[in-house]
Amino acid sequence: MIKILYEDNHLIAVYKSAGILVQKGSPPAGGEGHDDDTLYWQVKMFIKERDKKPGNVFLGILHRLDRPVSGIILFAKTSKGAARLSEQFRNRTVKKIYHAVVKGKIKPLSGALVHHLQKNEIENKSEVVKEGDLAELCYKTLKSGRKYSLLKIELKTGRFHQIRVQLAVTGYPIVGDAKYGSKEKIDDGSILLSATEITFKTATTGELKTIKMDYPSHWNKKIRD
Repeated sequence: MIKILYEDNHLIAVYKSAGILVQKGSPPAGGEGHDDDTLYWQVKMFIKERDKKPGNVFLGILHRLDRPVSGIILFAKTSKGAARLSEQFRNRTVKKIYHAVVKGKIKPLSGALVHHLQKNEIENKSEVVKEGDLAELCYKTLKSGRKYSLLKIELKTGRFHQIRVQLAVTGYPIVGDAKYGSKEKIDDGSILLSATEITFKTATTGELKTIKMDYPSHWNKKIRD
């Protein structure tokens, strides 16, 4: 079941559940390389069936979320939408907000994290290095319990696993994120990180549009622990 959060003639934003892939890797020769366990393919087939479209349906991938992360994903329904939104992502004019639950109480309660990152292809993870891609985010603590804190995070750059590695190396791993040092596992394999807000300009009118959603409600019990 596709949960639509926003749609116009050129764009569609949907909710991604934790555990689902946005897109698989490079397609094999002569094929698209996608099947019905990816969000991309599910949205594509949803549009095809809903709008009774013959032949192939265009759907452009503009950004991604890691498999264990939930939240808002924006797709392009037209080549014009893909081109114009891709430019916004490249120019970092798209504002992206996340919420996360971390172990401990981060100090200071709000601030910025700046690191240089490099992708470790063998282990499929990101590492902090002296010289690498600049990674920057801002965070604010919204509430804390005895063991956990809820953070609101604004990405300034969009690096591979950026939020996960930056919080981990600072000493506050995201709950459930075993790849980056969390000692806890979530039963469904998710981590407590969600893309909860995105702001962009529409493809043709240039209207500033913000899409928001709440972080998963079951996180509140964890924060109270």
